[in-house]
Formats: sequence, C-alpha cells, structure tokens
Amino acid sequence: MRLVNIELKNYRNCTDVKIDFKSRKTLIIGKNAQGKTNILESIYFLSDLKSPRTSTVSDLIQFGKESFEISAHVEKNSTEIELDYSLDRDKKRVIKVNKVKTTPKNFKSVVKTVLFSTKDLLLLRGAPQDRRDWLDRAISQIYPAYDERLSKYDKIRIQKNNLLKSDIVDETLLDIYNEQLAVTGANIIFLRKKFLKEISEIAAKKHNIISNSEIFSLNYTCPYDEVGEICEYLKEKLEERRQEEIARHQACVGPHRDDIEFMINGLDAVKFASQGQQRTLVLSLKLSELEIIKTKTGFSPILLLDDVLAELDETRQNYLLKSIENDTQTIITSVDTVLFEDEFLRDVIIYKVENGGLVE
Repeated sequence: MRLVNIELKNYRNCTDVKIDFKSRKTLIIGKNAQGKTNILESIYFLSDLKSPRTSTVSDLIQFGKESFEISAHVEKNSTEIELDYSLDRDKKRVIKVNKVKTTPKNFKSVVKTVLFSTKDLLLLRGAPQDRRDWLDRAISQIYPAYDERLSKYDKIRIQKNNLLKSDIVDETLLDIYNEQLAVTGANIIFLRKKFLKEISEIAAKKHNIISNSEIFSLNYTCPYDEVGEICEYLKEKLEERRQEEIARHQACVGPHRDDIEFMINGLDAVKFASQGQQRTLVLSLKLSELEIIKTKTGFSPILLLDDVLAELDETRQNYLLKSIENDTQTIITSVDTVLFEDEFLRDVIIYKVENGGLVE
C-alpha cells in the first residue's frame, strides 16, 4: 500500500496544497505552526476519519471558510484507489471511494497508518483515556468490526447514564442495561487483551534490544482472558458498585474505565521509570504496532513521524530509522534536516512548508 498523493483545500491553514509522494520516504520541513503537522494529520484522518488533535471534525475547517476537502490517490494491490472527503459547517459530510459515495467503514479500510508524535511520548504519563484511545485505535485498524462494538457499548452506557441521572432510578431497567454492558463490554475487553498480548511479545523484544537488558511487560485492569469469564467478572463488579453508580449518577464499571499498566523490570513504569526508559517503551510499542498491522492485514501501514526525532536521543533515533523496512512508506516532519544522516537522505523527497503552503 502506498499513498501516491494528497490534496487539501481549506484544511486548517492549508488553503490549497497538493503533495506527490514520489519516494517511499518523504521529509516535510518547516518552522513550528507553518502547517507541516496539519499535512500529517490529514493523512492520519484518511485512515480514521478522526483527528488526533481534536474531537470536533469541524475544527479542521480553515477559519473564515465554509468547508474543507481532502482528496487522495492510494495504490493498493497494483490498483489505484481515489478517496474524497468533504465537510461543511452545517456538518454535511460527503465520503467517496472512486467517486462513489460510501460508508465510513469502507472508507477507513483503504488506508492504514501508524502515527508517532511527541504527544505519544507522554502516553505513560497521560490519563487512562489517552491509553485507551491509543489501544482502541490500533485494534480498529486490524479488526474493523471493533469500532461497531465500541459504538454499541457507548450507546448503552449513555442510556444507562441518563437513567442514573433520573430522580427515581428504575432498577429493572438498570438490570437490563447492566446485562447488555457486561456482554458488550466483555467482547471489547477480550479483543483488547488479545491485542495487548500479541503486541507486548513483539515490544518486549524491541525494548530489550534498545535498552540492552530491560524486561518490558504490561497488565490490563481485568484479570480474565476468556469472554465468558470477563462477562461474569463485569456482572459481579457492576453489582458490587451498583449503589455507588446510583449515587454518582454515572457508569463506573466497564472498559470505558479500564487502564493499562506498563512495567519495566517488574516495576510500574509510570512511577519508577526515567524519561528515557519511558520513551524507549513507547518507541517499542509504536514499532510493534507497525509490525502487527502488517502481519494481520498483509499491508504495511504508512508510518507518520511528527517532529518526534528531535525528542529522542541518538541511540533511539538510529534504532527508529534503521527499523523502518524498505516497503514501509514513511512521512516525517522536522524543523530541518540536521537530525538525518546523508545516507538516510539519499532517497528522500524533501518538501518545505511555510504559511500552510509548499515553497521551493
């Protein structure tokens, strides 16, 4: 799979930008706030129909404009696929694959990406929601139906929350919601644990190589692995905290509250690991995400590196760049080319961005 080109109209500060990706490696350079991250964000958007920087898609419309558009050509299995997306301020959305209107699910199935940004380096120190977002997004690229399970779970949870906010809670209806949440939640947790087991095995090897000895492992909130056991576990927890949920007027049990515990040499990495150790861990996870998506889908995802090299020391920079396989399309943003060796730059196409546009 390869992104051939992308065209942006009124996307953030990119009024009219078209980029051809003639090489497997593309470097986009420019000072901060000039638009290079916006270009990477738009590529990510093709694979997720979400932004990693805002939960409101209409925020992507350039100030003073009525809509934004993204068009792209992707080469997959020796076939070129055309993608078109537009959104206006009335939230009217048009999604097309090869000029034919389609569903978000079909649109997202075309492109796979792995984004590694400076924000990801804070994954361990961030909130549990940040770790759940990373996990859910990675799983969705491998199991397309996972998004539907999350959506179904959220709808039931919102209905339950509305019930819990009532002056008098209908406990019979609450039982029905809890049963539905236990069943749906168990399927979500099962896939999360399955994915985490697979990625941790790969990440542990990479982490050991970079650190030269450290042992990486992770734990998930729920102690059970099978769907049936997870379902019963959730039912028990829901019953235990029933009165607490009624008192707090919100659902307190389920995958929407779970977290991941990262361990280095048996110690909690959030509490005890140095900044360098945490960065090694996140780097290992991102490279493992790249590998597992390729293994599961048969396509190497596009690797997006957003200003992240400047935040890594020389050892980690070298490991990252040398780990990128030749069949992995890599698009990198940086302030300049100083961080890159001549050998790496030999077959790299370089674009410079200023004020949301490309300059010579």
